[in-house]
Amino acid sequence: MAIARTQGWLRGIHHVALHVQDLARSRQFYGEILGLAELTDDQVPSTLRSLVETGQVANFRLPDGVILDLFAAPELQPPDPDPNREFTRFAHLAFDIAPEQFDAAVQVLQENNVAIAQGPVSRPTGRGVYFYDPDGTLLEIRCDPS
Repeated sequence: MAIARTQGWLRGIHHVALHVQDLARSRQFYGEILGLAELTDDQVPSTLRSLVETGQVANFRLPDGVILDLFAAPELQPPDPDPNREFTRFAHLAFDIAPEQFDAAVQVLQENNVAIAQGPVSRPTGRGVYFYDPDGTLLEIRCDPS
């Protein structure tokens, strides 16, 4: 029988790792279009430095400290090439944004011809826009109600 843990023992998400077909294209997407800060030099965890140096991994830090790792997997194909069909148990990755920056973020996506899946949408929980990264991973930018 499993031992139950008290609520709150997990402190947060440390990192999210995604496989990407074209690391250069994904670095440009996450770094330049979404504006995430890429880790360089001593910022890269020592366990990943050799992979970063050989072009197999890129690391980004979000403002809240969560790390996004992109692992090059050029031969990896999704079970279904249609990004509108969910082919894993992973639904989407949501990024939080300040309400006053939401419209500008949507405009950046549109100006960069990023494939929008849904939105922008307004809900009682806030606003959101769903879109695809270069590998068809569903992402969301969302904000609390203003």
